[in-house]
Amino acid sequence: MGFSRKLQYFLVHSCNYTNKEAKALINSERIKVNKEIVNQNIPIQPGDEITLDDALLQEGKKFKYIKFHKPVGLQSTLHPEIKDGLYELFKEELPLFIAGRLDKNSEGLLLLSNDGKWVSELTEPDNFKEKEYLVSTLQPIDDRFISAMSSGVEIMGYKTRPSPCCKIDEYNFSIVLTEGKNKQIRRMCKKLNNRALKIKRIRIGNIYLTNLPQCNYENLLNFNLNV
Repeated sequence: MGFSRKLQYFLVHSCNYTNKEAKALINSERIKVNKEIVNQNIPIQPGDEITLDDALLQEGKKFKYIKFHKPVGLQSTLHPEIKDGLYELFKEELPLFIAGRLDKNSEGLLLLSNDGKWVSELTEPDNFKEKEYLVSTLQPIDDRFISAMSSGVEIMGYKTRPSPCCKIDEYNFSIVLTEGKNKQIRRMCKKLNNRALKIKRIRIGNIYLTNLPQCNYENLLNFNLNV
């Protein structure tokens, strides 16, 4: 899940105990993490509840991690005044952040969470998180097209990063991006005298869309989250 620190560090730096006092408290079995007694210097998360003799040291927060299959026609926004956005679908789950938007005419995997740090780690371009897409085109594609898409294309005064690209058949290919420029795949295809008719995101990191139906979502478990 990304960021973590250890219990002793928390007791020293957030609760002003000395290292010796912190070690003694941990060994005394007076501390609970998420209502479980601990006697070791375990890693903790920002959302963990931590108590000492049932006195609250850190309030727990339940993080939500959601996988959603966005259909064509919906915008990747939770703004309540945008009718074709996601607000009505997720209003009972708010607040949430969207990790990696898709344009209105694209479909596929969206990730949403109330864990802002996790979302930032996914969306920060310098982290080079992989996002995989299936693309259908108007014109047939050849080896020259695949090579150009793979090595990078000049769009909006910027050359895109190298992106592994594989031809599936005459009109379909897959591509893996590590950045998220506005309508990047559509602009890349246009620059190469083709047109992307259908774009479907099937993976972000190690999280796959799999067979999740359109307009459906499911909660992810912690072991799924190391993207």
